[in-house]
Amino acid sequence: MNGHRMDGQTMSRGERTYLPAAGHDWALPLYDPIVKLLGAEAARAALLDQAALQRADRVLDIGCGTGTLATRIKQLYPDVTVAGLDPDPNALVRARRKAQRAGTSVQFDQGFSDALPYPAGSFDRVFSSFMFHHLPADQREKTLREVRRVLAPRGSLHLLDFDRPDQPPARSLAARIHASKHLKDNSENNILGLMQQAGLSVRRRSWPERCSSDFCILATT
Repeated sequence: MNGHRMDGQTMSRGERTYLPAAGHDWALPLYDPIVKLLGAEAARAALLDQAALQRADRVLDIGCGTGTLATRIKQLYPDVTVAGLDPDPNALVRARRKAQRAGTSVQFDQGFSDALPYPAGSFDRVFSSFMFHHLPADQREKTLREVRRVLAPRGSLHLLDFDRPDQPPARSLAARIHASKHLKDNSENNILGLMQQAGLSVRRRSWPERCSSDFCILATT
């Protein structure tokens, strides 16, 4: 990556703005290769192992981006119902094409994670994969409260994101690629604190050996 950072370009949808998955619309075709370079495949596999999906579960992937995780879930668990949500219409076009090529049926909706367009108790599992650091500070707790609202009894959130511990940026691959302002306060402890404020409790945490130390994987009830 030659040390280049993607500071990001804020896009608008109506009166609201969002940060595109790859930082800029022009970089969207590069998003999947970049995330793969960061070790996302192993990390997402660990996330799915942790979720322990059951037959007929209802699954939501918030900030689904180009649909990689949502499509993969449907491929591995064809009996679950999968929905993906993202504010970026360009990413959703790619997500729908990806699911179609894979021969899977995934519902992709356009919307924001802090105002989920679903009734209370709609999902057994909610996933967030490399999305949370994209959210402005004032939307993070709102998002977690919305997740709590749409979770069914005994449902759980499974969150994977970049961990920003107190270390020199040069030691972190994520920090070298992403702008510091998007990783600021995106540490495990800060995310856990927001979860607790939103009424979610952490059930277990894991950092599998096959995953980069740049990541944190959290599960809640």
